[in-house]
Amino acid sequence: MVTLHRASGWKVALYAKDHGPPHFHLEGPDYRCTVTIATLAVVIGSAPRPALRAALEWAAQNRALLENAWQELNP
Repeated sequence: MVTLHRASGWKVALYAKDHGPPHFHLEGPDYRCTVTIATLAVVIGSAPRPALRAALEWAAQNRALLENAWQELNP
C-alpha cells in the first residue's frame, strides 16, 4: 500500500497488484471506499460526505499523480 495523501481523519491509498480499473482507496477510521481514477466515481463502499468531497477535490487536482502511481504499482 502506498499512501499518496493524508488529511484530517482520512487518506488516499493505492495497492500494488490490485484488480479492476485504475482506482484508489479512500480510508478513514470507520470507513473505506473505492473510487475510479478516470471518473472519480465511488464503485464500492462509502465515506462521510465531508471526507468524500475533500478527497474527490484532491483527486481531481492530482489525477496525473494517481494515474502514474497506479501504473507503477500495477504494470
